[in-house]
Amino acid sequence: IIQSTMSLPFNKEHLAPLQRFVELCTANPQMLHLPDLAFVKKFIEHFGGKVPMQAAGNPPSMEVPMQPSNDEPEQMESESDAESELELDMTNVLEPDNDPPQKMGNPTVEPTEEEIAEAQSKRSEAVSAFSEKDYEKAIKLYTEAITLNPHAALLYAKRGQVFLEMKKPNACIRDCDRALDLNPDSAAAHKFRGRANQLLGNFEEAATDLRLACKFDFDEQADEWLREVTPNARKIEEHKRKKERKALEKAEKKRQEALKKVREEAKAREANSRPSQTDDGAKASMNDFYSYLKDPEVLQAFQDPEVSAAFMEISTNPSNILKYQKNPKVMNLINKVASKFGGGAGMPGGFPGMMGEGGMPGGFCPGKPNPPAPDDDVGLD
Repeated sequence: IIQSTMSLPFNKEHLAPLQRFVELCTANPQMLHLPDLAFVKKFIEHFGGKVPMQAAGNPPSMEVPMQPSNDEPEQMESESDAESELELDMTNVLEPDNDPPQKMGNPTVEPTEEEIAEAQSKRSEAVSAFSEKDYEKAIKLYTEAITLNPHAALLYAKRGQVFLEMKKPNACIRDCDRALDLNPDSAAAHKFRGRANQLLGNFEEAATDLRLACKFDFDEQADEWLREVTPNARKIEEHKRKKERKALEKAEKKRQEALKKVREEAKAREANSRPSQTDDGAKASMNDFYSYLKDPEVLQAFQDPEVSAAFMEISTNPSNILKYQKNPKVMNLINKVASKFGGGAGMPGGFPGMMGEGGMPGGFCPGKPNPPAPDDDVGLD
């Protein structure tokens, strides 16, 4: 056998896409019926490989068939079970208010000292109206004060408090949001927004705001509201952790099942890749071809137009190999194919899909000279 040293004519990184393509063909042989892959199908058949017949009524595609999954019903069932386990205390929860947004001050306006003083006066009147439970008047006065001094965070927070008493938690949240834009450390804004979220059933947000309110400026009422909302907030947090844990467990289960399936498929491919023996010799299976296709030396050899043309000529008519006995490039490839498909130096098992099942004509041995033809004239003198 002629030996030669070859190197890849391209980077090894290019082998990864080729290997992936081979794996896709193994998983979905139907794709080999695509017109664009006709040359691959022809190449496989030259080596004795058989591509499964195209399924009737199903056009070939590049999609790998997926197994039907019952995960969605299971997921819906597990999620509904998890939801039923979450029981919250909805006492004091209100229907959300949907009034148009209240008037806000213009943040680009810089108030004068007189306007600031007047805004303070309006605020004092609003406090008095609030204590008298005249909430409409208090809202009106706070709005006038905000118009005069739009940069005073406390004015928005105090107006939010009035909206809270009027059972308008969404309006309260809008005012507190503006107050916290102006002063993120406003204890009053966190306190009233926390209570508003509690009334809307937003228990996690409520707990967060009320904790901050007590942190910035401890208040007994804020602490009381926090103790009311904490049980629900903890239930929701635990519920979310439980869902996340279940999701992770489910993902891990899917991963293990996928690994198991890959191992089983690999084991099956390995078992099927062993050539079956017949009376006429060994025949190469599809898996033999896949292994052969990934051989770097064979890949490089077929990059040579001369070798590729010679190989096709020999596959059409095996006797044409006599023309290439002195061509090392062609004979090296012939020997490589013979060794890959179990033919050995003399290829007793034949050259699959090329030389017929009986091997090379006349017992030709690649890489070795044929014995001289007998002299027909001997003994006829």
